[in-house]
Amino acid sequence: MIGLSCLFVAVFTAIPILASLGLSFFSWDVISSPQFVGVENYQRLFTDGPVLKSFAVTLGMALAIVVLQLTLGLALAVLVNQRKLVWIRTIFRTAFYLPLLASTAAVSIFMGYLFDYKFGVVNYYLGLLGIPNVPWLTSGIGAATTIVLIAVWQQVGFTFVLFVASLMSVPTDVLEAAQIDGAGPLRTLFRIKVPLISPTILFAAVVALINAMQLFDQPYIMTKGGPGSATTTVTISMYQKGFQNLQFGYGSAIAIVLLVAILIITGLQFLAARKLVFYQ
Repeated sequence: MIGLSCLFVAVFTAIPILASLGLSFFSWDVISSPQFVGVENYQRLFTDGPVLKSFAVTLGMALAIVVLQLTLGLALAVLVNQRKLVWIRTIFRTAFYLPLLASTAAVSIFMGYLFDYKFGVVNYYLGLLGIPNVPWLTSGIGAATTIVLIAVWQQVGFTFVLFVASLMSVPTDVLEAAQIDGAGPLRTLFRIKVPLISPTILFAAVVALINAMQLFDQPYIMTKGGPGSATTTVTISMYQKGFQNLQFGYGSAIAIVLLVAILIITGLQFLAARKLVFYQ
């Protein structure tokens, strides 16, 4: 079993990363033979304004997604965990987890119609209330905010299920002792429950950030990275350079820099976790 797992990681993770790293030192358009250019692709990347902006856009959207996903997931988990009936908890777990099972592309297409400026259902019902059409996807801030909210809605079920399971594992004797000492619900949550489930919070934060830094489907399908470049993420830049402009070496360089950025941010998360995460 371990051998099969290692083979899977090698074939689908390690080898593609090494191949992309090697390709990043070449100029290749698929049609002609690859030409070795050394670090020229990386030098070009760090002077390419639109690509650098895509990194800033990705980081901003990723931070917003992670904060909202963790906050909302924890809040929902706390509320559901207070329900005494098991079948009620099961219904809520299923309802919140279902969006995660849906195709991201299908959800993005549906949401694109839903938030359309002229013909969208959302603006239609807002109009019935006397509210003018909102530029959900036709303004920079509106498009970025809408995509962030949709990504959070689809992914929050994962963190929600993690937090529900983690909260259920908090020792009851600790909670009873806190209740005897007069701790209220909020104090119990932030002084006892959150520290005890902090390893789960760290895991959820790392996974959420890695996924958010690779955001592609929602902005590409709903806005094509627009309006302008307001929602052009790194993965969209990588796709445009590699598959649309046939600059596969440059696209690979962007992918490698994104990988390094994710590794650095993840490392910072674990570094911060030394003081913030409590292991029993």
